[in-house]
Amino acid sequence: CLHPQVLHPWRSRGKGLIRVKRDWIIPPIRVSENSKQIPEDLVQIKSDKIFTGEVIYKLEGQGVDQEPKNLFEIDDKTGVIRSKQPLDREKYSNFTLKAFALSPSGERLENPTTIEILVLDQNDNRPVFPHSPFVGTVSEFSVPGTSVMTVTATDVDDPMTENAVLSYSIIDQESIPPNAITKIMFGINNKTGAIYTRDVGLDREVVKEFRLKLQVADMGGMGLTSEGVAIIHVSDINNHAPQFSPDSYNMTAVENRNDYELGRVNVTDRDDTGTKNWKARYFISNDYRGNFAVHTDPITNQGVLTVVKPLDYEAQSEYRLLLSVENLNPPSSKASRLTLSSATVTVIVVNENEAPRFREEPIQIEVLESVKPGTLLKNNIAFDPDNSDLRYEISRDPESWLDINRDTGDITAKRKFNMRSPHVKNSIYTAAVKVIDAGGVSATATVAITLKETNDFPPQVFPLTGFVCRGGSRSRKGLLLTAVDEDLPPQAAPFLFQIPDDLSANWTITQVNDTHAMLQPLVDLEFRDYAVMVQVSDSGSPALSAEAQVNVTVCLCDSFRDCKSEAGAILGSSVGINFIALIIIAASTALLLLLLLLAVAVTACGRRHHIKKGTGLLIGESEDDIRDNVFNYDEQGGGEEDENAFNIDLLWNPHDAPPTPGSFYPGSGIPPRGKQPLRKDAPHNLPSPTYPRRPPADPTDIEDYINDGLEAADHDPNVPPYDTALIYDYEGDGSLAGSLSSIASGSSDGDQDYDYLNDWGPRFKKLANMYDPR
Repeated sequence: CLHPQVLHPWRSRGKGLIRVKRDWIIPPIRVSENSKQIPEDLVQIKSDKIFTGEVIYKLEGQGVDQEPKNLFEIDDKTGVIRSKQPLDREKYSNFTLKAFALSPSGERLENPTTIEILVLDQNDNRPVFPHSPFVGTVSEFSVPGTSVMTVTATDVDDPMTENAVLSYSIIDQESIPPNAITKIMFGINNKTGAIYTRDVGLDREVVKEFRLKLQVADMGGMGLTSEGVAIIHVSDINNHAPQFSPDSYNMTAVENRNDYELGRVNVTDRDDTGTKNWKARYFISNDYRGNFAVHTDPITNQGVLTVVKPLDYEAQSEYRLLLSVENLNPPSSKASRLTLSSATVTVIVVNENEAPRFREEPIQIEVLESVKPGTLLKNNIAFDPDNSDLRYEISRDPESWLDINRDTGDITAKRKFNMRSPHVKNSIYTAAVKVIDAGGVSATATVAITLKETNDFPPQVFPLTGFVCRGGSRSRKGLLLTAVDEDLPPQAAPFLFQIPDDLSANWTITQVNDTHAMLQPLVDLEFRDYAVMVQVSDSGSPALSAEAQVNVTVCLCDSFRDCKSEAGAILGSSVGINFIALIIIAASTALLLLLLLLAVAVTACGRRHHIKKGTGLLIGESEDDIRDNVFNYDEQGGGEEDENAFNIDLLWNPHDAPPTPGSFYPGSGIPPRGKQPLRKDAPHNLPSPTYPRRPPADPTDIEDYINDGLEAADHDPNVPPYDTALIYDYEGDGSLAGSLSSIASGSSDGDQDYDYLNDWGPRFKKLANMYDPR
């Protein structure tokens, strides 16, 4: 205990109250915590005065009128400061107070004085571990001195005193499983709390963890104590290799299947389950074709064997696989030399009926379009893995161009191919074949036939009529010609145009480009029609050529390069025909037409026939057989539009197809007998396809015969369209058959005998009654 002291912090000098400089500083007052002498006088303060008077003392600050309150007080008359409650250093280690000297009226006699109180520590708190248990890890087979972990404790006593100086110790050791190891395996630094290994023999397979009981004491180990727990896990190292159990397996596989589980193999490993020291990785050392694969089940650590490529029983019916295994982590350097384990897996392949297989898919064939029927296109197209008999058939052939041998599968050409077929795309014709084995299992493959163009058709000159302007610049004097070829490149253009040497005296032809040439006269020609033979050749191999007669009209042209009227051309010519000659020609033409009309009238009058009595109107006879004057027609129809056939212009209209050579009489514009009108939906003067001439001897080929005829007609450019005007052949003159109209006009009823109508049966009875003489 501290004895109270009398302090004189204030002094007075002279008369009255004078403030003077302080002579000394009041030292801190030391008070022990947990004191039992309550109240306890701590110190007394006093003010020195030069006059006699009453002084009142006051105290302020922490512990008085500030939190924590009511710990200290002062006697206002004597100035004694005392403690009212025991102090706790762990809560408040010091206090700062201010003392005042006041007059009875409350006037400050002196400046306030600061008083500092220090609380002295006592060893009243035990050291404690902040958390328990402590958890650490150490690898198995660690050498002595290996650091494991550090434990710490705290003491709230004054760290500057012996009350907070701590000391650590291990007072007990327990192994899990119990009593597996009895020797002391760990030590602890008593000052730092660091735990370390102190002996050899840590084996995770023997002891998985240790439980240590710890103690900490203050005052250097001689004071208050507390206990704690430290748990130390023994961590695994890869000191064990996985081992197959068992080391041989038998499995069964189905051929022609893949991506399925074949079976599983097992391994054991004494290392820690679930770690990379325990997890296995499998290998197949003799699967050279890569038919199998093995992977690890992450849960069971088993090796899962799978088939990744289809197996073929006929090629190999049994496999012997050699498997090896290792851990994901390499073996630890602390472990002894480990031996790798291996296992043998025998795989038996089960046979099943396999589908036939094509040797290629699609089946590629390349052939000339002009291939002859019966030509072999492809053979040996499929095989059966089970070596069973196969049956072949065509499953799709839209043009019926192919045939296949039912037993051998040889594909042959049934008909001639046609590049212009709508089923030929980009020169490729697509069909399909099907093969079936003895067990009924089938397979289908596409047949892709690449057709190569052949030079089958010669080019045709176009147009075959036109005009050439006389006079003007030479560049405008010519007829532009081209050619039409039914073949496709490279069997068509470029074309070569020529005039035969013996016919090129007055005309020449100049090549413009690959497809056009200019026909031009070499000299100034008279105004009339000219027939020029032109030869055109294609670029095929071998090249084909054709000659055609081009009818050219030489005429005067207007400023638009169009031919003037025929009269204008004649008047403007240099021949010198005068106007009177023109009138004579016109009159002669009119006279000829009049004579023609008279001849027709006389002919019509001579066609009447006399009906013999008793023979009847409907069974009249003539002196000549009427069948002698009947012509066979290829076309029927006509009507008002028949006269269109007589208006064909000699000059070619660029918007229409030109007339076929030989289809008109030169200079007349009238088609000959039996000739059809020109088509305007097809190139002019193309050759007609070959029509079938003889019906087949075999009735089963009638369908092909009809189809061939339809196809030829569809592609014939010389056949008129369906809605064209049709032309009748000329019947001839003087037919004795007469006209049916003679029933009413050729004779009178009095000259007829209708009795024979009664003999014709009931169907003609009504007609007989109409002509009954009664």
